[in-house]
Amino acid sequence: MSAGQAAAGRRWAAKRRRSRSARAGRLTGAPARVLAILPPRAKRWLLIAAAVALVVAVGFRFWFRDSSFVTVEKVEVTGLTTKDAPRVRAALASAAHTMTTLHVRHDVLEQAIAAYPVVRALDVHPDFPHGLTIQVIEYRPAALVGGLPVAGDGTILRGIPVEASLPTIEMRGVPHGNRLTDATALHAARIAGAAPAALRPRLELIEMRAQDGLVVQMRDGPELIFGDATRARAKWIAATRVLADPEAEGASYIDVRLPGRPAAGGLPAATVAPVAPAGTAETTPPAGGPTDTGTVDPATEPLAPTVPNGDPATAVPNTQPTTPQAAPQSAQPAPAPTDSTGGGGASPPTG
Repeated sequence: MSAGQAAAGRRWAAKRRRSRSARAGRLTGAPARVLAILPPRAKRWLLIAAAVALVVAVGFRFWFRDSSFVTVEKVEVTGLTTKDAPRVRAALASAAHTMTTLHVRHDVLEQAIAAYPVVRALDVHPDFPHGLTIQVIEYRPAALVGGLPVAGDGTILRGIPVEASLPTIEMRGVPHGNRLTDATALHAARIAGAAPAALRPRLELIEMRAQDGLVVQMRDGPELIFGDATRARAKWIAATRVLADPEAEGASYIDVRLPGRPAAGGLPAATVAPVAPAGTAETTPPAGGPTDTGTVDPATEPLAPTVPNGDPATAVPNTQPTTPQAAPQSAQPAPAPTDSTGGGGASPPTG
């Protein structure tokens, strides 16, 4: 071998050692430096601890979490009011007894009660080592369609008790399945579900009219003209403020198709009462924004007791200042306002 070839071999070997050292530094970094300065005895104990941790992790994953040491033995089910409560409770308990408190399978619990549409959600809390608490969140009835209670999102609640007076929604035929499919009935249910709890017992009928759209008829009170189901929460806020305004007492209807400018008609002097300035954040969301849904889910909000004496002025306290403005007296009901913003109208809702 020539001297040149030997020198080239030495350079190649040195380059290879540097490459290995660089790769080792990148892969190990700080842990490698710590191990390098530890004495041999400490290194052995560290390796033993790592091995034990690995065994424990594998054991938990494949044995302990599904072992009889943590099996579910006591199941507590709360929140049920439906007449099918014993069956729902039994189905949940049967499914829960196949689990452990360290391995709760929500999909199995939901599948066990899939035949009961009254159940909206489950809130599960394991109690180590053998307990499991299941809180059932039910839909709340908002209206009656074909004699069946429905929730604010259109879910048909067969079997749930109706303990309060509910408005009726007109619909051709009897609803089938677990959800309303008729577009008009579905939109009417959304309006009923968004109603304030204090007003719900006073609602009697929700119907579709050719000129006004969706109209809510109240017991011992004016009709509420909604037009469609968009911005239902804002429209209810406007309606309750007009009902609580002494200036609107005796009105035959309240038009809330434009919730920023509700109109009370049928008074001795026709009144257009924008009880909150048009364009406020409470009644008029930004153009093109999402539909107002409120902070309370209308499908689960409990019903409130009937308003005492049925007095519209005491239905909901008026928390905002009112600025009624008198308009010229007219023998005919006040004309429906024109919706120039696209926020509502009298056209029937589309599916």
